[in-house]
Order: sequence, then structure tokens, then C-alpha cells
Amino acid sequence: MKKILVVEDEAAIREFVVINLQRAGYDVTEADCGERALELYSDNKDFDVVILDVMMPGIDGISVCKELRKMSSEVGIIMLTARTQEMDKVTGLMIGADDYVTKPFSPSELVARVDAVYRRIAVAQMRADNKFKEEIKLGDFVLNMRNRTLLKRGKPIELTQVELQIIEYFFSNPSTALSRTDILNHVWGKEYISEEKIVDVNIRRLRMKVEDEPSMPKHILTVWGLGYKWET
Repeated sequence: MKKILVVEDEAAIREFVVINLQRAGYDVTEADCGERALELYSDNKDFDVVILDVMMPGIDGISVCKELRKMSSEVGIIMLTARTQEMDKVTGLMIGADDYVTKPFSPSELVARVDAVYRRIAVAQMRADNKFKEEIKLGDFVLNMRNRTLLKRGKPIELTQVELQIIEYFFSNPSTALSRTDILNHVWGKEYISEEKIVDVNIRRLRMKVEDEPSMPKHILTVWGLGYKWET
């Protein structure tokens, strides 16, 4: 069963999220604080997705996200933010969150976002299990989809599921200009509704991992007015 961890200190919001996810077929575990969330995840790492409120007493959502990413590059992480927390959205994406949902949100929006993250994880796992495009080599880089690893000059670069799928898309289309919409549709799904800036934030994060000088990228290049392309 699809397993999800909901971390929210406000009981009413947590109950709202839990009920709607259970109705959508998810096996939901809940935590009322960051400390409890990390304890639950440490004890049982087979959660597929974590929904994580940003503003919590004690360990906040950003700190929990950092710790979760240290424990797993595969778990899907969705941040719950308020409309006034614009920087928290960017910060969350930069440290490894897959997506965010802005409060207040409807049950349909919440479930759609969770479904999109879950599908991405399931597809990545299926490709890994079936050795889909097992290895792609481009210049100094080797992408292994079975092991879900990226090597640069023989050294591993740790990627989240989102980053892995963006890199796979680039490697499957080298030197090809890909629009932000193309990337959004390929990685998040055509039915996914979000601002294209989620692509830009993930590209910035990827540059910090793959480029020798992120401020002067040689591989992930901006195609002005369109999107990005990968150059070897």
C-alpha cells in the first residue's frame, strides 16, 4: 500500500490532510512535530512520501527536510507553506523538497500533488527494476538508471528523484533545447499544475551539484526565452 507520513502541528489541518489521503487510498501515519517525524522515519524508512509543514515549534519543516534528505534521496517530500512564505518555498526546493502546497488548499489539489510525487517515485522504481536505459555516458558523466546513480569523473553525485529524472531527460536529449514546460510535463506529469519556477529552482540546485563553477555553467545551459539544454 502507498505509505505516507503527514507532519503537521495543527491538529485540525493534520486531520483534514489525513482523512483526504486515506480516502484516496493512502496508508497514512501522522506526526505532530518534527522530532516525532524524524523518529518515525528513522524507525521505518519505507514511507513513499512525506508531507511536511514548514512552520512548526521545535524542529521546523526546513530542518526536518534536510535530515530526511540525509537519510534518503528517494522519498518524496512535499512542503506545506503559507502564502506569505515565498522564501520558504524556494528554500525547501533547494534543500531537496520535491514540491510544495500553499495553504489554504483543497482536497483535490492536495491529492493531485501527492499522486504526482508518488507516480514519479513508482516510475523511477519500475525503471530501476527493469534496468530501463541502464547506462548513459556523456563526456565526464555516467548515468546508471538501474542503480539510480550519476558519476562525474568516477565520483558519485547524490541526486533526489526529481533531479535524477531531469538529468535522465537531459541525457536522453543531449544538445536539445528543452522548454520549462517540456521539463515540467516530463518530470511532474502533464496533469500537474504548478508554476514553472519549480523547474528553475531544481536547475539551480542541479548546477550546484554537477558544475565545476555553478555560476558559469558549461553543461546545463540556459536557452533564453525557452528553457535549458545539456551540453557535453
